[in-house]
Amino acid sequence: MTPPGGTPAGSNAAGPGAAGSNAAERGTGSGLHRVAHRGYSAVAPENTLPAFVAAVRGGATFVEFDVRTTADGVPVVIHDRTLDRTTTGAGHVWDLDSASLARLDAGSWFSPAYAGVRVPTLTETLSLLAPPGPQLLLEIKPPATLPEVKTIMEMVTAAGLADRTIVQSFDPEVIRLVRGAAPSVRRGLLRLRFEAGTIPLATELGVVCCNPSTADVLGDPDTVASLAARGIGVMPWTANDRGEWPALTDAGVTGLITDHVAELTGWS
Repeated sequence: MTPPGGTPAGSNAAGPGAAGSNAAERGTGSGLHRVAHRGYSAVAPENTLPAFVAAVRGGATFVEFDVRTTADGVPVVIHDRTLDRTTTGAGHVWDLDSASLARLDAGSWFSPAYAGVRVPTLTETLSLLAPPGPQLLLEIKPPATLPEVKTIMEMVTAAGLADRTIVQSFDPEVIRLVRGAAPSVRRGLLRLRFEAGTIPLATELGVVCCNPSTADVLGDPDTVASLAARGIGVMPWTANDRGEWPALTDAGVTGLITDHVAELTGWS
């Protein structure tokens, strides 16, 4: 995400908004969903396979990651619009074909220990996360066309992960495309901040979670409660200040999106 209930890791059961469950319920066991932001990105380069492996080992109940599409139509896992910050490449992701992207180093910027780590494709990521374990919080980054969204949703379904995935976006139009392409897959709405239209929009989109910044949760717990009353959970980003965790949970959130998922596992 950009400054963005169910079961614990080890379970196949669906989370917030699944049939027979309350979207506002927290994860079982610890009582709080532990969402690994771009994987366990405090210890491994974000949005890479090592970060996802570390997230599973760190007790994540959700693994969050970002999807964009290359020039030749291949969904890949990367946050930024451009390649510059997290790879040895430059320019927009959508201007590069998948073969060229696969040659880039996506680990050295984080640590020499991760030199040679690549930008994973969505197929590789889904394959890694397919065994029983955490659920997936998949953010589709705009711009995204209907054919691109359909391809992403077909991949999620083909991997057998439709019931374990929430697809979210900051862009309401992307969520509408997801609803049209795969109406049974749970959806989430990301917000930079709570606004007057947040609750009506979340209701219209039929989302199971509305995920704002931590500052908005702390500053507006009434909106969290109003969303919960409508069966919509709240998992704020990016909860890296451990001193805020008690206040965030007291506000009624269903989960925390954090770079420090193992620490959250220990705390919760």
